[in-house]
Amino acid sequence: MKVLRLHCFKYKQPEWQKAKCCRQTTMALVVSPCMKIYRKFKPHLLLVMAQIGYTFLYFITDASFNHGMNPHVFVTYRHIVGGLVMFPFAYFLESKARPKLTLALFMEIFVLALLGVSLTLNMYFASLKYTSSSFVTSIANTIPSLTFLIAVILRLEAVDVRNPRGIAKLLGTLISLAGVITMTSYNGPAIQSLSGASKHIRSNIVHKSWTKGSILVIASCITWSIWYIMQGMTLKKYPAQLSLTTWINCIGAAQSAVFTVIIHHKQAAWRITYNNDFWSIIYAGVVCSGITTFIQLWCTKQKGPVFVTMFSPLATVLVAILAYFILGEKLHVGRIMGAVIIIIGLYLVLWGKDRDQNHLKTQEQPTLITDNQKEPKMHAQVGSSAESQVRP
Repeated sequence: MKVLRLHCFKYKQPEWQKAKCCRQTTMALVVSPCMKIYRKFKPHLLLVMAQIGYTFLYFITDASFNHGMNPHVFVTYRHIVGGLVMFPFAYFLESKARPKLTLALFMEIFVLALLGVSLTLNMYFASLKYTSSSFVTSIANTIPSLTFLIAVILRLEAVDVRNPRGIAKLLGTLISLAGVITMTSYNGPAIQSLSGASKHIRSNIVHKSWTKGSILVIASCITWSIWYIMQGMTLKKYPAQLSLTTWINCIGAAQSAVFTVIIHHKQAAWRITYNNDFWSIIYAGVVCSGITTFIQLWCTKQKGPVFVTMFSPLATVLVAILAYFILGEKLHVGRIMGAVIIIIGLYLVLWGKDRDQNHLKTQEQPTLITDNQKEPKMHAQVGSSAESQVRP
C-alpha cells in the first residue's frame, strides 16, 4: 500500500485526483484476490457452460431427428449459421491479431475442419441409424481417454509416474473411463420417475447392422480426439481463436454440403418443414458451433487438449439428470454410480494438471531471478565505464 501511495503522490496533482488515485488502488487491492480466483477457474467455468450447451442440444435435436430431419443436412445448416454468426466478431475484433493465411496454413485448417466437422459429425450421426443413441453416447465418452493416450504418444502431455501429479492424471483418466463403462454396462435398480414429469416418447425404429454402426462411432471418436490434438498445434501458428472458429465453420459447412449432396440427391431433404427444426439449427449454430467451439479453442490454448476433453462426460451426466426431471425417464443406480466415478476421475486429472502448471512456474522463477540479478551488474559495469570515460 505504501508503494501505491507513493506512486499516487509522486507527481504534483490536485487533491481530488490524489484521492481518486488512492481509491482506485485500494479497490484494486480488494478485488485482486477475487480476480485471481476467477482467472484460475475461468477455463473450468467456461467448459462447464459449454457442456450445459451440449446438454440442451441433445433434447432439441432429438425432437427434430424424430420428426424426420436429415442429420447430415442439420450438420451443414448448423455450421453455416455458426460461420455467419462468428464472422463479424472475427473480422472486427481480430483485424490486427489475425496472422496472414498462407496456403499451407489454409490446408491445415481444411484438415482441421474435416476432422472436427464434416467427417466426424457425419460419421457420428450415421452411426445412430445402425445402433442406439445410448450406445453412441457412451462410446463417445471415451474421447478424453483417447485424447490423453494420443497426447502421451505424441509427447504433448507429460506423465511422470514417479510424481503424484503424473499418477493423478493417469489414474484420473482410467477412473473416468471406468465410470463411463459403469454407466453403460451396469443399470442396477431403477429410481421411479417423477409423477409431474412428462413421459418420454420412445422410438420404434429397429436398428440394424450393429457392426457397421460400431465401426462408424469408434472411427468418429478417433478423429474427434485427433481434432482436439490438432487444435493445439494449429493455434500455435494461427492464434486468432475467433477467426479460426469462423474458418472451421465455413470450411466444414462446405465439406458437409458436398458430402450431403452426394448422398441425398432430392431437394426435399434440404427443406425445413418443422418449426422446431429451424430453432434447433439456430441454437446449434450459435451456441454449439459458434460460441462453444470458440470456448474450446481458447481453453485449448490456455490448458491443452486433454484438459478440454476431460469435461465432455459431464454432458452425459447432465442429460441423465434432466431426462429424469423433465422427460420422466427412469434413473438407474448404475448411472448415478458412473456419474460419481466420472467426477472423481475428472477431479484427479484437474488436480494433476494444476500441479503441473505450478511446477512449471516454480521452474521459471529461478531463471527470472538470475536474469534480474544480472541486469544490475550490467548497469553497474556500464555506469563505471561511463564514469571512467568522463573523468580526465
